[in-house]
Amino acid sequence: MTSTQLRRWRWIHKWSSIVCTAFLLVLCVTGLPLIFADEIDAALTPITRQTPPVSDEEAPLDEALAKAIVKRPGAVPMSLTWLPDDAHRLILWSAPRALAAPGEFHGTVIDLRDGAVLAERKLGTRVTDVIHAIHEDLILGLPGSLLLCLMGLLFVLALISGVVLYAPFMRNLPFATIRRQGAKRTTRLDTHNFVGVVVLAWTLVVGITGIANTLARPLFQLWQADQLAAMVRPWQDKPVPPHVVSAGAAVAAAQRALPNMQPESLAFPYSRFGSPHHYIVWFKGSTTLTSRLETPVLVEAATGRVVEKRQLPWYLRALEVSRPLHFGDYGGLPLKLLWAALDVATIVVLITGIQLLVRPRRRAA
Repeated sequence: MTSTQLRRWRWIHKWSSIVCTAFLLVLCVTGLPLIFADEIDAALTPITRQTPPVSDEEAPLDEALAKAIVKRPGAVPMSLTWLPDDAHRLILWSAPRALAAPGEFHGTVIDLRDGAVLAERKLGTRVTDVIHAIHEDLILGLPGSLLLCLMGLLFVLALISGVVLYAPFMRNLPFATIRRQGAKRTTRLDTHNFVGVVVLAWTLVVGITGIANTLARPLFQLWQADQLAAMVRPWQDKPVPPHVVSAGAAVAAAQRALPNMQPESLAFPYSRFGSPHHYIVWFKGSTTLTSRLETPVLVEAATGRVVEKRQLPWYLRALEVSRPLHFGDYGGLPLKLLWAALDVATIVVLITGIQLLVRPRRRAA
């Protein structure tokens, strides 16, 4: 490598790191508790009941929903979410009016075996919800997501340029050498290089999947504007039906269309996330991989007839598969612990990198 090329790579590594490091520290610090989000939620907001249900057989869905909605007079059901860790429980999200914004949603956790109400909460009020909002878009919405996408690209550039700089200088040093004699800067540099190489593959995976996750919102909006709009277009000029079939009937019809899949969520016709003429029932597979892949089923609200079932486009399916890999959700607690250790190691790389950049300026001052 010539001296000119070396200077260019140093400049790329320095400035890509300077611009993105503060954001990456925020993402690493907020990402650490999110790795254990399920465990934190279970500890801080446990969902328990005083007495077990009489039977493990589920009651009709409509009966369970009726018991929950009667406790909130005037509330309009918006959506249902089946809890991933307990197939017998779901959350009924309701709001004071139709087409309400998510900030108005109120959740009621229901046991489907007897319709018992186990807990109630507002959307986005758990500790992990707040941390996730910061991690996802800095609580800035789409602009925040796009900003983090840019920071992710700079992070990948910093990783690649770091490898280019690291390789020629470490040819004369054994791997994992950290020189403790001499200047502290040398020790910091060796620590930065060694830990950076150890976590390189992981940081690339998490960085690239993180970039993909920042694009989730615009990509889903693209799907809504394109494919979902095409699916509901035949009903566009029809009046809103005065009467609709029950949610239980809609789920049963959708289940017959996808007998080997499990319901994950449902959007009512009164929700801004659906269609005024349809229930949209989302299904997932039953294996570790297919449980991350969703398939929407459109059920005509007036008749209870399945009118469309369509796999999501490749870009959303790729996003669904990459999302749990970002947080280490595939391998249970052992993989989560590994992800946490690698997250802490990445924080070490970032802090030593900051020290290497700041220390010379302090001496010059």
